[in-house]
Amino acid sequence: MTEPPLPLAGLKVVDAATLFAGPMIASIMGDFGADVIKVEHPSGDNLRSLGWQKDGVSLWWVVAGRNKRSITLSLSHPEGQELMKRVLADADVFIEGFRPGTLERWNLEPNELHEINPNLVVVRTSGFGQTGPYARLPGFGTLAESISGYAFINGWPDGPPTLPPFALADGVAALTGTFAVMFALRWRDQTEQGTGQVIDLAIYEPLFSLLGPQATVYDQLGIIQERTGNAAPFSAPRNAYRASDGRWLGLSASAQSIAERVMRIIGREDLIVEPWFADHTGRVEHADELDALIQDWVGRHTTEEVLAAFAEHEAAIAPINSIEDISCDPQFAARETITAVDHPVLGEIKMQNVIPRLSRTPGQIRRPAPEIGEHNREVYVGELGLSEQELAGLAEAGII
Repeated sequence: MTEPPLPLAGLKVVDAATLFAGPMIASIMGDFGADVIKVEHPSGDNLRSLGWQKDGVSLWWVVAGRNKRSITLSLSHPEGQELMKRVLADADVFIEGFRPGTLERWNLEPNELHEINPNLVVVRTSGFGQTGPYARLPGFGTLAESISGYAFINGWPDGPPTLPPFALADGVAALTGTFAVMFALRWRDQTEQGTGQVIDLAIYEPLFSLLGPQATVYDQLGIIQERTGNAAPFSAPRNAYRASDGRWLGLSASAQSIAERVMRIIGREDLIVEPWFADHTGRVEHADELDALIQDWVGRHTTEEVLAAFAEHEAAIAPINSIEDISCDPQFAARETITAVDHPVLGEIKMQNVIPRLSRTPGQIRRPAPEIGEHNREVYVGELGLSEQELAGLAEAGII
């Protein structure tokens, strides 16, 4: 039986973005079949030298660069700009992450690109968006995590605001940007008036949109959400508890039925009939009392005993895993959440698998992250029709 083509097969995506939101959009689209051309400066993408490395290979790059072809191109050079326009002439999606105003300075503004290719969807990722007083400021995920309000509510009441130790804002923006691209392509391809358009993706906005009804709560009640550690201001019990063997477990009882089951597990059924236990508001007011009772019970049992009791009573708890724990977790193994990929330098390496899972057209990791400019000849000569002499001249001039 012949497998159906991947859902984005036939789409050409040009990724000229760096760190991290834009490239992650391209990675997701590449996982599901798009032909992704990574446009790097001749000195290489910043991810090639960022973070953990082995044998001179960035381990971040091997993940972010999968399912992409690499070409090098200096966009600040007029000849490079003209070559970029040729690359984009038949593209479906162009992803950029330069500071607002940079494309315009390089004669690559969306209006000009749409004159060449009216069907092009342009994704402009930036810290603060293309408009507003902050637009031209340097913008990174850390700044987005700060300005969005996330860091303000993250951490402990007696501690400082806490930034995440990973690219949270970029990741959230990438997911938002990916479905925005699909919205734009759907309109372009399924409506009579459909054309290409511009997606203005400010990295701080998707994260802000996930923080719950803070704006409405402040507007209507004047309440400013503060830091509460592992507790939540809208649900209890909800916290991290330590078992007798030292392992931490995360518990959530956001549903009334689950909260009642937890009380039965720890032998405190008497609390279920208390009037304050009947809703979230009452339980939040008694959160410290509930936390102490749950910790006392969990602290007298091993992780295995806790998990078994909660599974038996269908209550919600899970071990707080390190990546070492994840590497031997049977749930991750059963669903192949981590997969093995062949790399030309490192051999077999493990990385997160393609998500989400589609029943008929699941995504695939079809190629490893490319070397710098690995596909220059393939794209410039094979697809754009440049001669070998022209290719050599571009390289000698530092344009590719």
